[in-house]
Amino acid sequence: MEKKDLVLEKQGEIATIIFNRPEKRNALTHEMWKEIPSLVEDVENDKNIKVLILRGADETSFAAGADISEFKTLRADAEGAKIYNAATHKAERALATMTKPSIAMVQSFCIGGGLEIALACDFRFTDTNGKFGITPAKLGLVYGLTATKQLVDLVGPSTAKYILFSGQILDVEHALRVGLVDVVYEPEEIVEKTYEFAQGLCEKAQFTVRSMKEIISLITSGQTEESERTEYLRTISFDTDDYKEGVQAFLEKRKPKFTYS
Repeated sequence: MEKKDLVLEKQGEIATIIFNRPEKRNALTHEMWKEIPSLVEDVENDKNIKVLILRGADETSFAAGADISEFKTLRADAEGAKIYNAATHKAERALATMTKPSIAMVQSFCIGGGLEIALACDFRFTDTNGKFGITPAKLGLVYGLTATKQLVDLVGPSTAKYILFSGQILDVEHALRVGLVDVVYEPEEIVEKTYEFAQGLCEKAQFTVRSMKEIISLITSGQTEESERTEYLRTISFDTDDYKEGVQAFLEKRKPKFTYS
């Protein structure tokens, strides 16, 4: 069977996109960037799936950036870079705008394009071997606005400048301190803990999870006042079966069984 550089696996209500080039530290090729949106669309359209996890094939790397070997061909000039950049932008936007929650499970290297993907996820979990950085200043290239905004929104403008201008690789302690990652686990427990957390999300009211994700996205895009959309999401939640089940389960002191998908 031909080896795939990207693998989509589904187990129960959790989907996993696996970067499968461990021999190259999962460096992202143009074809991999192009494939990511279709995999995300598959997850979005599957009513059985509630959470997406992205990870490397093994513990040696999440993704150590874009495949630099392609830069002298596909990114040799501005015209070629425009085509390549369109693919990375589309992949980042597909992840950032999906309605279902996503988790980047980072083991070891999460650099450049790898971190761009992780930033597009809702959560970033790592183990104590995690290494983080975005290194355009070492290559002479410039990141786009939307991907850069993901970084600025997460760590603030000063820390974003520190990361982008210096090209330094942050260790786990530094990444956690500036808010780049959410949780740090020991290497032997990160897989179990990440999937445990994902399963916990699956058991929550999905209309709430997705509505709150949408509202938070509106806030980070600059919205400061209620709109027709946010008021609708807030009000309609009281008519859902999940709301009725949540209240009844609370009164009966039992675990709710939500059905929205």
